[in-house]
Amino acid sequence: MPFALVSWPSFAIAAALALALGVVAAAILGLPIRLLARRRGWSPRFMGRVLRPLRALLVVVALLIAVELTLPARAALPTIEHGARILIIASVAWLIAGVVSFGFEVVLERHPMDMADNRVARRVRTQVSILRRISLIAVAIVGVGAVLLTFPGVEAVGASVLASAGLASVVAGLAAQSTLANVFAGLQLAFSDAIRVDDVVIAEEEWGRIEEITLTYVVVRLWDDRRLVLPSTYFTQTPFQNWTRRESELLGAVEFDVDWRVDLRGLRDRLDAVLAESELWDGRTKVLQVTDAVGGLIRVRILVTAADAGTLFDLRCQVREAMVEQLVSADRRGLPVQRLELGRREDASPRPARRAAASQTEGLFSGSPEADARNEAFTQSMPVVPARD
Repeated sequence: MPFALVSWPSFAIAAALALALGVVAAAILGLPIRLLARRRGWSPRFMGRVLRPLRALLVVVALLIAVELTLPARAALPTIEHGARILIIASVAWLIAGVVSFGFEVVLERHPMDMADNRVARRVRTQVSILRRISLIAVAIVGVGAVLLTFPGVEAVGASVLASAGLASVVAGLAAQSTLANVFAGLQLAFSDAIRVDDVVIAEEEWGRIEEITLTYVVVRLWDDRRLVLPSTYFTQTPFQNWTRRESELLGAVEFDVDWRVDLRGLRDRLDAVLAESELWDGRTKVLQVTDAVGGLIRVRILVTAADAGTLFDLRCQVREAMVEQLVSADRRGLPVQRLELGRREDASPRPARRAAASQTEGLFSGSPEADARNEAFTQSMPVVPARD
């Protein structure tokens, strides 16, 4: 190595040239990637996840070469090289993570959520979100392990750690069995297709949509914008309702009680008119039936269908309001009423009968001449008290 290169001015010039060459090399290597992204319609935001770590890696490598060739303080060279190796490992791990994230983003971009039937897109988004987290965690663990291996003496420590891995795994499993159960439950949810992102579910008697699925918990966005956070094991051990398991179309019911004198034909005509003008109804089903008729009222049930759960809720409210307006404005006889029948109390006084009985029972014996004679014989000393009214 010529001695003229090992000087501080040479080091400064080499470092500047290395920085510039690293940036230029990153731009040259990123040019075909940008052209491919433009042709495929990939978002520039995705490309930054790959180009930024690539630029950092090339700059670190160029600076390391410049330091090895021109650094005057040769005694500090081993320490600088060790730091450079750590930066290179970190840059490579960052680059791998960026490539993995870029690949998953491309997959998600091919399955948009803003479509009528997005069941496949929701399944893909759920699985991709879980796989991306697992991949990034694995890359981070391998990167940290590679960095640790650059330090002297770590190999011996690693051998002892591997020797006691069996015992450590048993202890860790016992100490964190609930956490591990949630992790495996999260993997099961991702690949069993039980729930997907944006599925409509009923959990803990709450209506909402699946907003996020992680390895350990699931976030449900409720109808009033609250978030219900449930462990992953909830959806593998507890029964719940999934309204969009196979398809997003749903059938809903509107029920109300009316009087027996209601005009059912008028209600059906009103229902047909409302659904014909509504943009919420998907045209599949419309039924108005009397499902019960007891207790002085009749139960009317209306069945309608819509494209998804949110639309169905709005459609049911719209139909219910229309039926209320029909009963109040055009068919008031159909409004529910409570009937109470009042009857006159019968006069069941037994006074005449008692008088007749009193007249016939003036003595102990009566009804014939023989009885009257016997009455005189037995009741001469016994006062007979007439019956009182």
